[in-house]
Amino acid sequence: MESVESRFIRYTKIDTESAVGSSSFPSTAKQFDLLNLLKKEVEEIGLTNITLTEKGYLYATLESNTDQELPVIGFVAHVDTSPDMSGKGVNPQIVEYKGGDIVLNKEIGITTKLADFPELTKYIGHTLITTDGTTLLGADDKAGVAEIISAMAHLKAHPEVKHGDIRIGFTPDEEVGGGADFFDVELFGADFAYTMDGSSEGELEYENFNAAGATINIQGRNVHPGYAKDKMINAFSVAIDIDAELPIMERPQFTSGYEGFYHLTSISGSVDKATMEYIIRDHSDDIYQQRIDKIKECVEQVNGFYGKEVAVVTITEQYRNMRSVIENGYMHIVDRAEKAMLSVGIAPQIKPIRGGTDGSRLSYMGLPCPNIFAGGENFHGRHEFISVEVMHKAVDFIVEVVKA
Repeated sequence: MESVESRFIRYTKIDTESAVGSSSFPSTAKQFDLLNLLKKEVEEIGLTNITLTEKGYLYATLESNTDQELPVIGFVAHVDTSPDMSGKGVNPQIVEYKGGDIVLNKEIGITTKLADFPELTKYIGHTLITTDGTTLLGADDKAGVAEIISAMAHLKAHPEVKHGDIRIGFTPDEEVGGGADFFDVELFGADFAYTMDGSSEGELEYENFNAAGATINIQGRNVHPGYAKDKMINAFSVAIDIDAELPIMERPQFTSGYEGFYHLTSISGSVDKATMEYIIRDHSDDIYQQRIDKIKECVEQVNGFYGKEVAVVTITEQYRNMRSVIENGYMHIVDRAEKAMLSVGIAPQIKPIRGGTDGSRLSYMGLPCPNIFAGGENFHGRHEFISVEVMHKAVDFIVEVVKA
């Protein structure tokens, strides 16, 4: 049987980077390169009821091997990688980690420094898979994909482990906010599911941010600076004024735990016209709404100063906190996951997600879906890595949580 780390390394070498602003779905056709491979692999393992939709959703079933009436449990992961950094030409490296810094690429001087990434101390004695410093790794979420496939292969090869029907689902475009857009909950047919899309060993999450995007379009007026008095409206200056009205200490780099934030992700344009893009995050429904109102208030203040509408804000809701769904009759699936972890020697870390997963939206679509660790660290960048030992524990968890 192929090891989970071997599967993972194979998957990382397939470019599945998604794209912001694409008019197609999935946002990049190359995501089908991995989806088609996975379809072939689940067929070879012996899964049934396999469907790959034109939108890029792959569903399959590992059929029950017991007469007991058991719930249908699902597992979900996404195949795309973040457009924050290139996922093309990924060259994974194996590091037997003994401590200290990790030189990723001596030629171009890229090092993962212990001083910058102190979580490395948890992995002394582990076998790590790293990047070569030029791309991201793709553990978010090809680790989850590899772990689910490996667990299904193990269960198929070990019929003595009794379980009910298990549904697996692989989605596209999670990294650009579209992972649940065309997910067919009814076709999937699970009573509940787990996304294998978390980070460190033991993560068990059923709370996530409420999330919105804010686009602010600014119409300035460009005039020769020598003759600009009482005429020029510098769109960049307007953007700076808006951002200055937001609390500095409520930026991502100053927040943790349940603290939300405003994150300015881009400014583009010229003196004549500019666009700002924010993401807004908070676990609290009330504070989340207050943050949206604050953005609107900042825009109104600038418009009031100029005596005209120079800035227009558009708010787009992205996902909501799944906590209210899970706590309304589904805490047993969290308890089940916690017990499964303890049974295989994993210390559960129940905490809020400082982000979102497909499960955030799926929970509101009728599929309660907490999030489970997949093992990666420092997602979306050149310093991403994953422990082979933790990947094996994730497979152990999946096998344990479905046991009859």
